[in-house]
Amino acid sequence: MKQGKVDPVSLEIFKNMFISVADEMGVTLGRTGYSPNIKERRDYSCAFFDDQGRMVSQAAHIPVHLGAMPASVEKAIEMFTFQPGDTVILNDPFLGGTHLPDITLVSPVYVPQGKKGQGGELFGFVASRAHHADVGGMSPGSMPLSTELYQEGFIIPPLKLVEGGVINQTIITLLCRNVRTPEERQGDLAAQIAASRVGERRIHEILSRYGAKATKSHIDALTNYSQRLTREAIKAIPDGKYNFKDYMDSDGQTDEPITIAVEITVDGDSVTFDFTGSSPQQKGSINAVLAVTQSVCLYVVRCIVGEEIPANHGSLMPIKVIAPPGSVVNPSPPAAVSAGNVETSQRIADVLLGALAQALPQVTPAASQGTMNNLVIGGYDPLRKKSFTYYETIAGGMGARPGLPGISGIHTHMTNTMNTPVEALEFQFPFRVLAYSFREGSGGKGKFPGGDGIRREMLFLAPCTVTIMSERRKFEPYGLQGGAPGGKGRDTLRRKGEASDIALPGKVTLDVGEGDVLTMLTPGGGGWGGEEKM
Repeated sequence: MKQGKVDPVSLEIFKNMFISVADEMGVTLGRTGYSPNIKERRDYSCAFFDDQGRMVSQAAHIPVHLGAMPASVEKAIEMFTFQPGDTVILNDPFLGGTHLPDITLVSPVYVPQGKKGQGGELFGFVASRAHHADVGGMSPGSMPLSTELYQEGFIIPPLKLVEGGVINQTIITLLCRNVRTPEERQGDLAAQIAASRVGERRIHEILSRYGAKATKSHIDALTNYSQRLTREAIKAIPDGKYNFKDYMDSDGQTDEPITIAVEITVDGDSVTFDFTGSSPQQKGSINAVLAVTQSVCLYVVRCIVGEEIPANHGSLMPIKVIAPPGSVVNPSPPAAVSAGNVETSQRIADVLLGALAQALPQVTPAASQGTMNNLVIGGYDPLRKKSFTYYETIAGGMGARPGLPGISGIHTHMTNTMNTPVEALEFQFPFRVLAYSFREGSGGKGKFPGGDGIRREMLFLAPCTVTIMSERRKFEPYGLQGGAPGGKGRDTLRRKGEASDIALPGKVTLDVGEGDVLTMLTPGGGGWGGEEKM
């Protein structure tokens, strides 16, 4: 192996070693994270890249993070000269990021000194992306109903957070002075740095055992292997052009629907996703930067290819994405983008799968809930005597699949987080969960019914500011092959002492008082196939 020889057995061994690097980084980040969003919900992702910034491996974390993270590594390589012990930090959506709460750290990995003829050269990079529950901005949680990027939080262009092993405390001090929960930010950043160090050590162990030449040979072989199998999977799709469009409820500033349109062209062993016809970029925050749009395209191809094929740069090579500049799927700065990463990504996934259902009708599932139901709460906790921010995405119904019903109460497509356990939530924040159950009957009917959404009721024990960023409140998740659509979501607020509920928009920021109750009913998944007659 030290001579670079590759065979099927060694390829499988290296594939799993590379994946284990990202996996262990994720375990470290989750165990050392400070905020509930990291340690409970696991809203983070980790990956390993080669010296050119091409993805080698990723852990099974958040799809929208992982497909977009190569842009962060590419921007870091473009802007800096590295040395051992460096770490670059960034969150700027137009310079390698996705939206401001997602902070990415990129660290170079060098061949350990002392190896004959290979001492000290740059070998690759490790990176982590974590959703921080607050990075400043006009409302707690940094997911506001904004109209420009500057309103959404503290913007971090690519900067060296760590240089030669020395942390730049000035950057951390500046960041923490601009957020509502500085202790959490310090703790979560420390956890990300720790994850980077673990990734570096594990790669050093691989290099020390097998040598840089053999390791690089297996990276190249795995990349070629993934590209070859991805192309074979695409070849199994009938050649042709497949069109589909769907609509987002609104941008949060007006009630006008927003079009997401795609034409998928399958030509032999390659596929092109053309988003011409999608709406122009919007005033509200639903604009999805190009890295997010590309990430969804990769995700959908990965769904076709199957999880047994290594997820690396090779999977990207047969894919072309056309996203017109200045559109909702490729906005120009300083567009507001906080919801593009979490909501528009889900609608893009629905649109791509809707188009592919024409080519692969017996494979493609109906639409899942099509939203992450983002809930952000912030304020001052009088019991604990400190400010707080809480962020969560609420699960819903999965679309039914050919031969199987949809799963109820689950995160789907571009998200893959856990929920915050009720005990952890109530221990740390000034609210109580009054109800947390399946929303029976919300899944679309069909031969195979869609999964049900969730009902969640929360009682506030102190005045708070609440932001809901959600979708599928006006347009239902579609069914396929005669299946019925899933039920739309709905959110209400009951003020203390009042007998009736107030219907809330799908995108809203409002102040609530002690004793108020928020109810969120998340969408169900679409049904698949017409119902069989008795």
